[in-house]
Parts: sequence; structure tokens; C-alpha cells
Amino acid sequence: MSLKKFLIILLWLFSIIFSIIWTYENPEKIEKIKSNFKKDQLSKVKKVNDNSKEIIANSFNLEIKKVLELEEKTAFIINNSSKFDPKNLEIYTQTGNLIKNLKPKKINLPDYFTLQRNGGIKTVISVDNKRIALISSSEKDCFFASLVLIKNKQELFRTGCLPELAKNNDFNGLGSSNIHLNDKILFSLGTPEKHASKNSALAQNNSSKFGKILEIDKGELKEAINNKTKINLSIFSQGHRVPQGLTILNGKIFNVEHGPKGGDELNLVSKGKNYGWPNVSYGTNYLKDNGGDGVSYKINHKKNGFEEPLFAFVPSVGISSLNTCPQILNDYYKKPCLLALSLYGNNLRKGYSVIIFLLNDELNKVNSIEKISLGDLVLRHFITDEKNRLFEDEEGNIYISADKKGIYRISFTNFRQF
Repeated sequence: MSLKKFLIILLWLFSIIFSIIWTYENPEKIEKIKSNFKKDQLSKVKKVNDNSKEIIANSFNLEIKKVLELEEKTAFIINNSSKFDPKNLEIYTQTGNLIKNLKPKKINLPDYFTLQRNGGIKTVISVDNKRIALISSSEKDCFFASLVLIKNKQELFRTGCLPELAKNNDFNGLGSSNIHLNDKILFSLGTPEKHASKNSALAQNNSSKFGKILEIDKGELKEAINNKTKINLSIFSQGHRVPQGLTILNGKIFNVEHGPKGGDELNLVSKGKNYGWPNVSYGTNYLKDNGGDGVSYKINHKKNGFEEPLFAFVPSVGISSLNTCPQILNDYYKKPCLLALSLYGNNLRKGYSVIIFLLNDELNKVNSIEKISLGDLVLRHFITDEKNRLFEDEEGNIYISADKKGIYRISFTNFRQF
């Protein structure tokens, strides 16, 4: 072998070793490069007409049919029409795309918008037909969350920096959802964590907005938009870990949220109440082989001064969105009814499900839960109007999104009669 060829091979090997070492020692820089690359990508979306699949539930059959292919995770899906047409959908993806008329475009977000640490757009709030995105953000060594007016990138709100090391932050933990309650808007903001960490304690810290359901005054929000100022947020409730779904049933507020290992919750949420995280939970911290320490939490919420969940899943199901039941289920059950979706779940209890909660008339007790598996679909959002009210088409069908798969129509048929 000639000396020149030997030096070329040596240089090649050295460059590979250097790249491996640099990548290992600079994981955040690598992730930032990946984030910037993903932010530049347009979503791929396509209308489809797949065959429907029938699933037998306890009291009826459920038909599921894919109607739109989308290789993204959704952040919010709006349909303000009385009919379903994929061209009428306003689809916001977590990676920062807006799809209208089945055409994707990049949303013009601030430079600090990041997809690092499972970040992205987490929900979209609407007021006067203006859209506001809750986004994960990063500047230098500071990871935070912010509300941004999509039209002109105006920052309306910014949290403080997360106290944890960057590698321990997980923006999956932001949640989030929003609802309109008279002249207020409520939205949830979780603790960005995978395992118990310094971020967990923020849920009990009144000077932090993480781990809370937050309240926005609509009048103040409109004024801030017009005057290009920031908004003040008040704490509606606290002690939430990863509050995902949020809805209103008969004037009362409900949310679902992820526990740690186990302990996914359905809560009846009241203003000024504390739901206990990280002091109490029906779950445990993850075991050491999954990055945790396996320590359990105090279980009795009430004795420790906190609100008990209406229901806790042990094992967890990876609960995601929450909404009211469609009219066809309300007419059948004739009981207060909530509908939820779930993500992966775990090896002890699979997710991939639609979940029906039937409550008592006082809305303070869960009478029954039915979990209907939809195979391998990681279920993320319901299609709603801009105020997060469930969309039902003229035939009573509802529509849901599944991560990196698309949008599916769900029909409820063949009800067993009493």
C-alpha cells in the first residue's frame, strides 16, 4: 500500500472517530441540528378512501375508516363547517405546519421555536378568528414555553426557564389543551418531564406556570393583541403533571393527564384546587432500567390536602384527548358521558383506544369505563371547532387523528337495544 493511500485511510478513520466522539459529547447540538432540519420540512398529506373496519364494543359496533393520510403528529384540528370535507380542515402539526385545502405551509414562528426534547406546537387557542400557538422554545441554555400569535409572531406570554438539565427536559410533558368558558379561556401547561425531576416541583410552585391549568381573560387577550403587549395569566388549578385533554360537560370542567408509571387521571377540575403532583399519585416513578428510581408516591390525596382524581388508571393507558360524547352516545346511554383517546399505553395495559366514561348525575363519580381498542393506532386528537367542542357530521360520525398515520372517521352502529 502506498503512503498516500495509507494516509487517506488514516484520515478517514480519524474523521469517523472524531465524529463519533463529538456526537457523543454534544447531544444537544446534534438535536438542535435535527430540530432545524425538521422545522424546514413540509407535511405530506393525501386524501384516501380506505375500507372501513368494524369493531365490536360492549353495547354497539364501531366502524373506523381512514379518510386522510398524514405522516405527522397533530397539535389541533379545526372544522368550523357543519359538514366534513378534508379540504375544509385547518390542521396544525406539532412540527409547525398548517394544512388548509390539503395544502401544507410552514407557520412563521419565532426563531426560538424548537422541536428539541420532543418539542413543537402543543395546542392552538382561538380568539376573534386569530390563532395563538402554545410552543416549546429554546434560547441558549434556556428551555421554556410561550404563547405566540401566529399571524405576526407576537409573543404574548413566556414562562421562566426550566430548572433541569437539557437532557432531562421532555416537552411531551407540556400537554396541552384549551377550552372557552364564558369570558375566559383555560389552557393546560404540564411539567416537561419524563421522570420525576426538578421540573416536577414546579407544579406546586405558585411563581411558576408549569404544572397548572391557566386562565386567560378574553378582553385582556384582545387588548394585548391590539396593543402588542404581554398578557397576564392567573392560575386556575395546580398540581398537574401532564394535563392533556380538557373539556366542559354540563358546566363543569374535566381534564385527563398522564401519571408517572401508572396513575393516568380523570379529574373534575375546580378553580383554586390542588391536584397533588408531585406529592401524591397512584403511579410510581419509573424503574431504574427506564431512567427512574422506582420510588412510589403517597396515594391518599384527600388526607394530604389534595383533590382525589375521579379515576386513576393503574397501569396507565397513555391518555391523550378528552371531549364530550357525541349525541348518538348521549341518546343511547342517557347518562353524563365523556370520551377520551389514548396513545401507546404500556406492556401491561395497551393504549390505542377510545375510552368511554359514564358518570353519575352529580358528575362526581365514574360509574363505568369502556376501553375500545383500535389496533395499533396512537390516538392524539378529536376534530373540533375552534373552541375545542367535538365535531359531529350530519350522520353522527366523529373524527380523530392518529400519530403519523392520519385522520380517521368513527361511526357508532348496531346498538344493542334495552
